[in-house]
Amino acid sequence: MNQLIKGAYVYSKGGFKQADLFIVDGVINEIGDNLPPVDNPQIINCPDCYVFPGFADLHVHFREPGFSYKETIKNGSLTAARAGYTAVCLMPNLIPPPDCPENILVQQDIIDRDAVISCFPYSAITKGRKGKGELVDFEQMSEYAVAFTDDGTGVQEKSLMEKAMKQAAKKKVIIAAHCEDESLLNGGYIHDGEYAALNGHKGISSESEYHQVERDIRLAKKYGTRYHVCHISCAETVDLIRKAKAEGLKVTCETAPHYLTMCDMDLQNDGRFKMNPPIRSARDRDALIEGIRDGTIDVIATDHAPHSKNEKRGGLRDSLMGVVGLETAFPVLYTELVKKNIISLEKLIELMSVNPRKIFNLPSAVIEKGEPANFCIYRLSTKYTVDSQNFVSAGKSSPFEGREVFGQNIMTILDNKIVWKKNMTEK
Repeated sequence: MNQLIKGAYVYSKGGFKQADLFIVDGVINEIGDNLPPVDNPQIINCPDCYVFPGFADLHVHFREPGFSYKETIKNGSLTAARAGYTAVCLMPNLIPPPDCPENILVQQDIIDRDAVISCFPYSAITKGRKGKGELVDFEQMSEYAVAFTDDGTGVQEKSLMEKAMKQAAKKKVIIAAHCEDESLLNGGYIHDGEYAALNGHKGISSESEYHQVERDIRLAKKYGTRYHVCHISCAETVDLIRKAKAEGLKVTCETAPHYLTMCDMDLQNDGRFKMNPPIRSARDRDALIEGIRDGTIDVIATDHAPHSKNEKRGGLRDSLMGVVGLETAFPVLYTELVKKNIISLEKLIELMSVNPRKIFNLPSAVIEKGEPANFCIYRLSTKYTVDSQNFVSAGKSSPFEGREVFGQNIMTILDNKIVWKKNMTEK
């Protein structure tokens, strides 16, 4: 199918310009002003829209195989496409865990059959994704996995993480670490801060995160490992990564929209506010914002983690950790950071598309002549209230429920296929 996208503001070569896009057989044939229709293409008039390179999320949970009642690869990938994502990396919290070729191929077969966008599975770091015991075979798994992580579980033993760092450096692959020292948790389930103290909740200390980050940075320095820190949440972690980058270490990191736009005093005793790591203090939020502004934080990922309604109805104490985030990520960040002049729209595109693709060597989403069509089209003027009942995702637990936002995706195109098109009657 050929498409002529007319009059949109197109992100190309680091900035925006109003132009037409002519797509022929899934490839960008021309970018220019008032391009004439050729070969009877589908004409998409977009005078008030923005064309962004397809977003890439380094941190999602599509729950299959093993937990398909929470989400499936088919539905999760459609959820991502709806939000403008064309590439996602799938976390290994699965049954069976992707800790050997046989297991990861179970997941890959489902991806090949059902995914509507590009999906890249992680390998676990440890056998059974236990964070202890025995390492996976890095030699074998590097042929199948985008990177290595035990997300949901921090690698507890320094000696084991050292072996993993050494193996990863040898194979030139990425360790993407969920940093959580279990000896410092003390039964906590939200941030150990003001809200917890005022409301009688057990808190998770920031030290449980940054203690492992500090350990791992030393190991990454020793072996020259490519080290990526998942979902950072506290000021101390930002400082550690800033110093590591100043030393020239191969260290990158991500944070998530809820850490950038909320603090612990925004919590309610509702499972939709419970995730790991937890939403922390206003001081931490401000440090994270400074981290994205000065380049310390490379990527904004969602940590999209669907659960069933029953699993999230236990309030802060008894609900499972994890919230959904794909369908709210761009609108929330655009509303809270770009419209409030905290960062530019160009910077947000770097954080959500350019940087994650570069760091993890994901397929290009460059909007230039001769490049594959890999982009989404947003109408930024659309204003609406977040309503989880309208989500495509099977998970409905969002901390942004009821929030007023701007920005709605109307189309996602990957190669020669429209993988999402908004029903104009949709609320």
